[in-house]
Amino acid sequence: MLRRALLAVGLTLLVSAPLFGQEWASKMFETTDHDFGTVARGARVEYSFVLSNIYLEDVHVASVRSSCGCTSPRIENPSLKTYENGAIVAAFNTAAFLGQHGATLTVTIDKPFYAEVQLHVKGYIRSDVVIEPGSVQIGDVEKGVPAVQKVMVNYSGQGDWKIVDVRGINTHLSVDMVQHNHQYGQVAYELTVHMDGKMPAGYINDHLMLVTNDEQGTQIPLLVEGRVLPGISVSPSSLFLGVVQPGQKVTKQLVVKGAKPFRIVSVTCKDKSFEFGPITDQTAKTLHLIPVTFLAGKDFGRVSQTIKIETDRGDTTPELAAYAVVAAP
Repeated sequence: MLRRALLAVGLTLLVSAPLFGQEWASKMFETTDHDFGTVARGARVEYSFVLSNIYLEDVHVASVRSSCGCTSPRIENPSLKTYENGAIVAAFNTAAFLGQHGATLTVTIDKPFYAEVQLHVKGYIRSDVVIEPGSVQIGDVEKGVPAVQKVMVNYSGQGDWKIVDVRGINTHLSVDMVQHNHQYGQVAYELTVHMDGKMPAGYINDHLMLVTNDEQGTQIPLLVEGRVLPGISVSPSSLFLGVVQPGQKVTKQLVVKGAKPFRIVSVTCKDKSFEFGPITDQTAKTLHLIPVTFLAGKDFGRVSQTIKIETDRGDTTPELAAYAVVAAP
């Protein structure tokens, strides 16, 4: 209720003090500035400005526009309930632009109140270094299965240019490098990127840094993208049960999927306010529906717990966060 009251005050002041009135929208963003640094021509370069709805009211991102064609923005998850996350993704157009460029992204929010938030990006696109394709595309891979992809890095300029090292923080990725067509001012490298079978389930969005002997830009990022599919997945990945009154009961449903048929053994949570089922169908199948019921207690505020789903496949035990907000009557 305090947040609701503060937001209402912000709306009242919006008429007389527009800048103050829109601060509530800026506070949802983790950051509003990003420097892409020095990048190669043709490289896939993106940055996600993450925003989180910290208010009780639903938030809706209506649109986003860019001040420069060098950057193309898009909205991920425009409608956000309490504590849900979204993003404004800024894609740097390295295929059509060269040199130093920057853009202002204007994000328009129309719910619960109107506001605009400005985000800023910049970077330097090199003309002498080209990456083909623009990123390492792992694709969709089942958990436990290794993958391999290749990219070419071409240099055409001056001097004896070299890639001296490839670094990354993800220990599940490794790189083999072979040099081709080496002559003064021109060189090509074939990079073979290996993903081992121990990569955890989820989206892959990592960078490998190409370390060169070039004073103009000693490090050039190379994006690695893909997704490791779990043996069993739960949707939604986090369950928001809503804003409820003390004593109110709400029920929502989990969808549990598997690549192969399986059985649900148990569904547990430490908080007795959460109940599950009944799970009457014990047939092994690739999709199960689990009802989740939350009974709000007398204490106000956020309730957050972890739900653990045990199956007859001992190697895969999904977990997810479940939460609700108990509001004062």
